[in-house]
Amino acid sequence: MPQKLILIIDDDNRNIFALKAVLKAKGFDCLSAISAQEGFAVMEKHDNVAIVLMDMMMPDMDGYQAIAAMKKSAKMQNIPVLAVTAQAMVGDKERCLSAGASGYVSKPINVDELLMQIENFTK
Repeated sequence: MPQKLILIIDDDNRNIFALKAVLKAKGFDCLSAISAQEGFAVMEKHDNVAIVLMDMMMPDMDGYQAIAAMKKSAKMQNIPVLAVTAQAMVGDKERCLSAGASGYVSKPINVDELLMQIENFTK
């Protein structure tokens, strides 16, 4: 059985680097993309993406638009999306979840919380 992949979509390479380091140390395989469109291309190519960590604030297409596009795609609609956001403002979590995200973490990321959510959605 192929290893479950985690796709990180974030326009900031430093965030990708940090998340990949943590997740690889925990035994996960990671792919990354610096835009939603690039992330869609990765999902088209790889059938074993188990979960997407989606930065919600990106130029061009933000996380909300990207989740909406994923929900319309037969290939991507069932892949859980964990919304990652820098502003932990009141209502952010609800807004992410109502946009179709499966879960939510805010930056700076609490690694234990992140791993718990990844485990929940990749069982």
